[in-house]
Amino acid sequence: MFTGLVQATGRIEQAPSGVRLRWSADPSLAGVTPWMPQNLALGDSVAVDGVCLTVAECLVDGFRADVSPETLGRSTLAAKAAAGDWVNLEPALRLADRLGGHLVSGHVDGLGQVRAIRPEANAWRLELQWQDPAYGRYICEKASVAVDGISLTVAGCEPGGSCFWIAVIPHTWGTTTLQQLRPGSWVNLEADLLAKYTERLLNAGAASGSGPNQLDSHWMAEHGWTA
Repeated sequence: MFTGLVQATGRIEQAPSGVRLRWSADPSLAGVTPWMPQNLALGDSVAVDGVCLTVAECLVDGFRADVSPETLGRSTLAAKAAAGDWVNLEPALRLADRLGGHLVSGHVDGLGQVRAIRPEANAWRLELQWQDPAYGRYICEKASVAVDGISLTVAGCEPGGSCFWIAVIPHTWGTTTLQQLRPGSWVNLEADLLAKYTERLLNAGAASGSGPNQLDSHWMAEHGWTA
């Protein structure tokens, strides 16, 4: 489990059966300090651009991880590894850590494409579109979404949610790879876990024959919730 608060950046490269991460820092991301290799151990989990990977081998200047075809098919890792691109890195959440972002599983739902990037006062408006419009049902104003592993808040969305936009503050812009995005770039997207689990539980109840689950004021009152 992760929080979506990026702690480092690195370069991703192709490796046998997976990818290799190097600790070298991107000079343009001056606010980010690369991890030291001794901070990781074999079997540790690391979010790489929002994708949860397991450390399969510790290297002097990074680590190697195996990547399944399922992960490669749902994320940008294959393309980024082939190009030697920069990625956002976050170690797994410890129980004593502060949850400064939101609960991020590191299981990417799908890809999103950058529609536009516009400066607005002291922030940047980042407009995104799901590759699969069906995932738009998990997007709503002020909800959380993970973009390349970064916990961000939805500032607004079009009907259906397949297109939405985010206001990115200077700190986040300057310490992550968001500043390297351009219109047409692809990013890894993970919808809010709470939205997905809520949908699953409501649908499971309807499928069991107990009738449709209508989450309204009457349902809330029946289950002990009062205004």
